Amino acid sequence: MKTLSLTLLLLLTSAGFAQDAASALRAPKGSSVAIVVFEDLQCPMCRRDAPLVAQAARVYKIPLIRHDFPLPMHNWSYQAAIFARYFDTQSKQMGNDYRDYIFDHQLEIFPGNLRDFTEKFAASHKVDLPFAVDPQGKLADEVNADKNLGLRIGINRTPTIYVVSASKPYVEVTDVSQLYQTIDAAK
Repeated sequence: MKTLSLTLLLLLTSAGFAQDAASALRAPKGSSVAIVVFEDLQCPMCRRDAPLVAQAARVYKIPLIRHDFPLPMHNWSYQAAIFARYFDTQSKQMGNDYRDYIFDHQLEIFPGNLRDFTEKFAASHKVDLPFAVDPQGKLADEVNADKNLGLRIGINRTPTIYVVSASKPYVEVTDVSQLYQTIDAAK
């Protein structure tokens, strides 16, 4: 009986994870196609690909859904993701603008000056950056939820880029030069 209960619990849990992952790799309601990217703000490849991915979303007028996936070997990316979540609370656009700003300055940033760069961004957007950005850990929980979602999907590197649709299976884009063709095929 105990083994049966444990087996049932495991099946229900894994079914919930599979459903969660599957819903993350579908276009949002009202969109036929979208781009989903799992990124690390300290990742050089993410910095290189982010403008191309954003441009594709603008050209095709499709949603770009960004997920935080800070890698353990990057010593400031997790904190940057928390800062990005803070700016998300101001507006989703501001959070995305912060991510782009961090990518633009990535080569200049190290753990000791990340806060300085973040304060400059906040000041330029007329936002007060509190001393304690995430005192209850809610923003860290959101970053961790994105990371865990990525792990359930099977992501182990960044950037991981998907073109998703409402009706067709998702497609991982491993060569960003093929992004436009992949979007065309998904439409």
